[in-house]
Amino acid sequence: MNNGLDGYKCQYSGINPVLDRILERWTGEPKKTVYLLINKYGLPNDASWTKITWYNNGPWKRTVVHLRTVPHNTPTPHLDYLAQTIDYRVPVQFFGDLARFDGSLYPDRTAGEATAKCDQEAANFMALNLMNDIITGKRTVEDARHAAVEIEKAFRLKGQSSPYTTGFLFQKQFHTADPDVAYF
Repeated sequence: MNNGLDGYKCQYSGINPVLDRILERWTGEPKKTVYLLINKYGLPNDASWTKITWYNNGPWKRTVVHLRTVPHNTPTPHLDYLAQTIDYRVPVQFFGDLARFDGSLYPDRTAGEATAKCDQEAANFMALNLMNDIITGKRTVEDARHAAVEIEKAFRLKGQSSPYTTGFLFQKQFHTADPDVAYF
């Protein structure tokens, strides 16, 4: 069941011919990440030529691996392509702070969601945990950026995990959508 990615194995290769055909065109880290996630969460719910999507996988409301990557230098140079979403009501007054903290963190007021986009699930956990720290007043934006650097150094250079990279350090939220008010 080799997927042609330097011997990396996927337990689901060959089960879904449409997905296999799509992934034949994918390369590099996004393709490897798709196989890692398939092995962890099972087959995706949706697949297109440019993105692979899971819904309600593990702690996530949605996980999307994008074929197209975006260079991102904070806290260390990497490519963003793995977007993971949770239900989270981000107060409007924090949108600017969160943009200053991490340009790959996307609050959606109407849907009541927060999405982190990085190259690893651990980094997405970290970004969302630090987002929560900013919103709850535990950290300033500058402190959160500094913490992200230290957590990433330990994780990427030394292989050391942190509670910030292994799961959520806050309670799951529900009923977070904010459809706003109608004016006519």
